[in-house]
Amino acid sequence: MKFRYLNILTVAFLLFTTSSCKKELAETNINPNTAQVAQPDYLLTAASKITADAYWGADNNFNSSLLLVQHWAKIQYTEPDRYIFSNSSFVSLWNTGYSQSITNLNTIIKLADAQGNSNYKGVALVLRSWVFQLLTDAYGDIPYKQAGNIDQYLTPAYDTQKDVYFGLLDDLKTAQAALDPAGKALAGDVIYAGKIALWKKLANSLRLRIALRIADREPEKSKQVLAEIAAQGSGYISSNSEIAQLGYFDSPNQNPISAWFETRDDFRISKTLTDKLVQLNDPRLAVFASKTQATTPTGYVGIPNGLTTGDANNLGFSKTSKPGTYIIASRAPAVIISYAEVLFDRAEAAARGLTGENAADLYTQAIRASFAQYSVADYDISAYLGQPATQFDAANYKKSIGEQKWIALYGQGLEAFAEWRRLDFPKLAPAVAGVLNNQLPVRFIYPGTEQSLNKENYKNAVANQGADVLTTKLWFDAY
Repeated sequence: MKFRYLNILTVAFLLFTTSSCKKELAETNINPNTAQVAQPDYLLTAASKITADAYWGADNNFNSSLLLVQHWAKIQYTEPDRYIFSNSSFVSLWNTGYSQSITNLNTIIKLADAQGNSNYKGVALVLRSWVFQLLTDAYGDIPYKQAGNIDQYLTPAYDTQKDVYFGLLDDLKTAQAALDPAGKALAGDVIYAGKIALWKKLANSLRLRIALRIADREPEKSKQVLAEIAAQGSGYISSNSEIAQLGYFDSPNQNPISAWFETRDDFRISKTLTDKLVQLNDPRLAVFASKTQATTPTGYVGIPNGLTTGDANNLGFSKTSKPGTYIIASRAPAVIISYAEVLFDRAEAAARGLTGENAADLYTQAIRASFAQYSVADYDISAYLGQPATQFDAANYKKSIGEQKWIALYGQGLEAFAEWRRLDFPKLAPAVAGVLNNQLPVRFIYPGTEQSLNKENYKNAVANQGADVLTTKLWFDAY
């Protein structure tokens, strides 16, 4: 299975590289001995792997969003932890999302229509919706309707964030209808191994996530979407065994975090997270952080976010805690959406009055699911839930859910960053030596290439959304 997976990735890369050439070159240099039509299974593997790597890798995760949401901190080269970014700092998510992930997924959709395999189309729509969601969560207004079709739209127009979210809800509804467990089989699926019923659950789980993204702005639309999901009947991700994630192998095909730590030592667990876990007697501390190499009074020592390099170095490399061995293991999965997150989402939907479920019960289930995800013992879970500080507060559900969800989303920087902005919990302090006048970043800035290659559409987006700076709040971030 491992070698087949690697072979698929190699062929998919070659297919993608070939499809990226200019049309004239492709027409001139045709090899009569090779297939000229891309195969959807190879493209599906490639799109899944490429996107997961970008989602879990340095530029978009541990060197940006994991710092912004204060899961991790930097002990050297601390500029990103102080919010010192340029318009080249956030190129990876944009370029990977548009030129690779969405392009491949659009090709799969066309091939699926031509070959009459609606399951490939449904899966590609689900993954494409996730990619677009990552992009709009980070940047705000983005190209959506005209994206990924360079032959027709060389300089695609930007759509408003509201229109993007509404469009994604429609796309996921279309995907749900296209996915048929009794339909044609598909190959190349490295997330759910071709189990279409689980893709249907993932589609609904992403619809739930987006419905809550817009809930502060469009509560009636959110309620309508959740009613449609309930009526459709496929349900949501319903156990830890159904978590949507991409698995990795040993080096050199390991988790991007593991690859980084093979040669680098510039990240530590954040003091913000460490202090919260200690305050709550949370046994996940031993999962999320490593004990200090040198003997310290507590064994776990986080560092404040946004120190200067000199001040961070002075805390001592051996006297501060690296991230835990679980997350830096070579085979640690890249989680797209967890069972715990879905339960927290359902709890919030109930607390908002969007469904008739029991918010407090779902909140408790969510915490239990998070503990179980990391193999924490049952007796630890019961003790944890018995504390006053972990009780569900219906009058302030955003605080209860926001703080616990922030912990449960550990390692998923982009998603944790989006949820922290939306729920406004936990309350985070700006970086110690931050450069934003005591403010916190609330978005990624657009890549500088958009200003030069798509200038007019970029200018229109800025005029609609606000200045292209880290502190401009996005449409979904209502409060």
